[in-house]
Amino acid sequence: MNRKVQIKILLDAAMTLLLLFLMGYQLWGEAAHEWAGAAIFLSFILHNILNLAWYRNLFRGRYNPMRTAVLAVNVLLILSMICLMISSVILSRYVFAFLPVHGFMSLGRRMHMAAAYWGFGLMAAHLGLHWNMLLGMAGRLIKGEIHSAAARLAAVLAGTGIAIYGLTVFIKRDLLIYMFLRTEFVFLDYDEPKILFYLDYLALMGLFIYIAHYGLKLLKKV
Repeated sequence: MNRKVQIKILLDAAMTLLLLFLMGYQLWGEAAHEWAGAAIFLSFILHNILNLAWYRNLFRGRYNPMRTAVLAVNVLLILSMICLMISSVILSRYVFAFLPVHGFMSLGRRMHMAAAYWGFGLMAAHLGLHWNMLLGMAGRLIKGEIHSAAARLAAVLAGTGIAIYGLTVFIKRDLLIYMFLRTEFVFLDYDEPKILFYLDYLALMGLFIYIAHYGLKLLKKV
């Protein structure tokens, strides 16, 4: 495995951890949230630089349903990240406080809320679209692969269980209300144990990965 691929894997892992950290705003405080947000934006920019070939190939070849779905997820993810960057600057009290940005706080808060939840789902879906590739890379890193039918069945059952748990979390935490701006504020439980919060959000990430991964498999048959 060459150095560029290794960097991509490490960068994607770092972005995933940062994303989970950022969803727990109430657990770590505003300053930590802002600095982690700045770190994920820098990582996102570097991720795109390392994948410039994708942009160069956008208008080459023809688009089937599978390629169209990948394009839609990627474009929506980029738009959500841009909205997060803009709203972060508007709301910032630490990292970007030196910038002469005033006003638009209500707009910035609503934009940040919607973009954060859409961005979380879309970034997890982006991982799901490349899940087979990520598993292949992981297999090469550990110098081995598991081919047995029992192991594959166990993986499918585990993934399905995580997705079902993630769906219950999606409903319980009212994510649709935040994604579609049905409220001005997010309900935050400052006393929630960190371990329970992150188990829920790992399951949520698993839900979006599952939907994207098996949705792509279905589109391959179209």
